[in-house]
Amino acid sequence: YIQLSMAILPIFVLITTVRSVAGDREAGIFEYMLSLPVSLAAWFWGRFFGRFIVVFLPVFAAMLGAVIWGVVKGSEIPWDLFIFYTGLLMALAWCFLGIGMLISTLARSSDVAQGAAFIIWLVLLLFLDLILLGIMIQEHLPPETAVAIALANPMQVFRTATMMLFDPQLVLLGPTAYVILDNFSHAGYIAYAIIYPMVFGTLCAGLGYFFFKRSDLP
Repeated sequence: YIQLSMAILPIFVLITTVRSVAGDREAGIFEYMLSLPVSLAAWFWGRFFGRFIVVFLPVFAAMLGAVIWGVVKGSEIPWDLFIFYTGLLMALAWCFLGIGMLISTLARSSDVAQGAAFIIWLVLLLFLDLILLGIMIQEHLPPETAVAIALANPMQVFRTATMMLFDPQLVLLGPTAYVILDNFSHAGYIAYAIIYPMVFGTLCAGLGYFFFKRSDLP
């Protein structure tokens, strides 16, 4: 479920979010909105937080349902893993929600916004660990450079963190794991995997609001 969420949740959040501003601009809703006593900040951030609740609640409900099923079956529930996985999913959703709001603000039509969202998702999907390993072999990139690229990719950060929770030595990652483990402790990387996507998503949303309030709304 977690690995499936890594691939599906970002594109789902992006595609459903990029229509927020671009779709309202196409529909001519801004003129009606500006006639109401609602500030641009309240509208923009209200859409952001409202969309986050709509996106994250089903994901959390699925996690909670799995826990309830485990309790009914008499299984031992690893509550620490439940909390960590929930935090990672929340950070991933928040990150791509911020990216989606930025795209929606910059795009002039919902079609352009959806196309840009899909391209960004494909690019981030491209730079996962197996592709990076191939680049290292072919182009003789230092491991530190490849890992730096991986650590900038929210999807790879999420994937590595979920792997670290059940494989603390990151055996599945191969030699790149040594660079990560040398620079991060186990708890440090989990904290990074939650904080970095949240900060990145907030910055993207903040940048989106900056362009939103300076743009020609109608």
